[in-house]
Amino acid sequence: MTVTQTETPRTAEPHTPELTSPPQCAADHGGHPRPDGQDRYTISEVAALSGLSAHTLRWYERIGLMPHVDRSHTGQRRFSNRDLDWLELVGKLRLTGMSVADMVRYAEMVRQGEQTYTERQELLEATRKDVLERIAELHDTLAVLDYKIDHYSRKTGGLRATRAVEAHAATAPSAHTTANA
Repeated sequence: MTVTQTETPRTAEPHTPELTSPPQCAADHGGHPRPDGQDRYTISEVAALSGLSAHTLRWYERIGLMPHVDRSHTGQRRFSNRDLDWLELVGKLRLTGMSVADMVRYAEMVRQGEQTYTERQELLEATRKDVLERIAELHDTLAVLDYKIDHYSRKTGGLRATRAVEAHAATAPSAHTTANA
């Protein structure tokens, strides 16, 4: 038997209710490598699963971005499925361009409980607005690129960029773009 099979998780610090159930975005990924109750991952396993380095995972914990991470009797970090779900959410927040300071602030609000729902919603709504503005900028940039590619395609006889983009947009979940407006 390994240490992970024989150890029992510490419960010195209570887990916040919101973090015990996975965020919706994490629940859609098809499950975890291990079932709940047998979900004790080493830092190297979490690094491999998340694509983050062990150094980054330690840093996330040190700055308060990770909730309490259990430790084995030898002091090694033991991550759970709940931690994997949280890291997936943090990864999504990183993709939005949210600052590390705002992610840490969000994590602190989650730990504070239900009384911070309004503040969390406001933070996420502001982030959503920023994402929508970036998407609009990218659509405008795509339109410029399409124009330039079309220009060169006419010169070389190649495939027009807008035709390629339209073909992609037709298969994408949302075919509405401002690139052709």
